[in-house]
Amino acid sequence: MEAVVDGKAIQLSEAGWLENLDEWSEALAAEIAKNEHIDELTQEHWDIINMAREYFADNGAVCEPRAFSKLMKKQYGKDRSDQKYIYSLFPTGLIKCANKIAGLPRPKGCS
Repeated sequence: MEAVVDGKAIQLSEAGWLENLDEWSEALAAEIAKNEHIDELTQEHWDIINMAREYFADNGAVCEPRAFSKLMKKQYGKDRSDQKYIYSLFPTGLIKCANKIAGLPRPKGCS
């Protein structure tokens, strides 16, 4: 599978995960989002994407959902921190959807 961004073909896995993490861009995120049935990435989407990318950069691993909810609560308050909120923006949740759009590696055991 591949995504074409600015005339360049970027390799994705069969499930749509970015093969080379260095090729991630905001334009690629928008293309991956379309594959995940998200027509437009709002500022609320970007807040989660950027937080997930920052966590990965700082820790070398993707954040597990409960810990991520705690980070969201600290940064944005209770209304924007629970799993229901994340699922309202990313239909298959943090791990399968938000991290994929953020260009992060597929966690073990995740399809």
